[in-house]
Amino acid sequence: MDVLDQLGSMREGKMSRRAFTKSLMAAGIGVATAPMLPRGASAAGQQGTYFTWGGYDIPELFGEYVEKNGELPNFAIFGGTEEGLTKMRGGYVVDVAHPCNSGVPRWISTGLFQPVDTSRLSHWDDVMPELVNVQGNVVDGKPYMVPFDWGQTSVTYRTDLFEVEGEESWDMLWDKRYSGRLGSLASGADAWWCGAIKAGVPLTDIASEDAFEKIAAAMREQRPLIRTYTDDTTTLEQALASGEMVAAMTWNSSAVVLKSEGVPVKFAKPKEGALTWVCGMMIHKDAPNLDRAYDIIDSLLSVKTGEFMINDYGYGHSNKKAFDAFDAATLEGLGLSKNPIEILEAGHFQIPQTQDWETRMNETFEQIKAGF
Repeated sequence: MDVLDQLGSMREGKMSRRAFTKSLMAAGIGVATAPMLPRGASAAGQQGTYFTWGGYDIPELFGEYVEKNGELPNFAIFGGTEEGLTKMRGGYVVDVAHPCNSGVPRWISTGLFQPVDTSRLSHWDDVMPELVNVQGNVVDGKPYMVPFDWGQTSVTYRTDLFEVEGEESWDMLWDKRYSGRLGSLASGADAWWCGAIKAGVPLTDIASEDAFEKIAAAMREQRPLIRTYTDDTTTLEQALASGEMVAAMTWNSSAVVLKSEGVPVKFAKPKEGALTWVCGMMIHKDAPNLDRAYDIIDSLLSVKTGEFMINDYGYGHSNKKAFDAFDAATLEGLGLSKNPIEILEAGHFQIPQTQDWETRMNETFEQIKAGF
């Protein structure tokens, strides 16, 4: 089915907008190029720019923004937060960027971002304070990152194709029975930390030399078993759906998507604990459209956006009122809870590291993926 056929199917209600978006991403086509919501060049230039992951550049997250400003914000997509930060260090200016908690202190230290004036956010009083007060985020009483989405990184596996021996475990992604049928996220921001959990390294000690060597050894042991490293979650989902892969390191959303398509999968609860994270929005110090920057953030904090994130992506949302539409059983099935502390404390929460550590970790992981 080509793009025009898929667009027609979406308009006829035969294909969801999310499925259409994912299909475009899998084909290497940016959502901004799709003939869905045309905009005039002059109007587009007046909108704020949101620098984010693929999959967050969709209309369902920006209902309030469109209602107020007449159209969607502009989008710029990065493959990972380190890539995004490097681009901004090089002079790329946006209004709002989308990092995760482990990088916030380093992002702040660049001097490229401004503290958030929470009085300009209409939904601020409903934001969960536990997510605001992550390590290094609040400086002189002011937050730099406004929390938006939170969740887990774990193992999504085919229940009909993968035979679990004993309890669910990170060992599943090191299982030699399934060599060549396992997948992993490509970013060290996920994979290295999950490797630490597998290696039994406390995340509080992850920066030690002994820990570094233990994790590197675990990642090298895993390398021959991995069919694909990618941060394109669509690729992992399609491989799991077809049976090409039987298990992969993913975020919550992949299991939710596959279940909705009738694929027999489960998002594992490893006995060692899952990796937990919180991501959010930061405002560039030179944001050219500051009013629109706050409109972007406020829209992402809205209850309607939160309900979509929980239901369609399986991610937690920072607005506590967004959970009112879901019962406890539904949230548990998504790997979530109305109390984020239950999830954050049940797993392993990433801890901010120095730029030197991040650089060494990423360089080492890239070498391992290349077979060295």
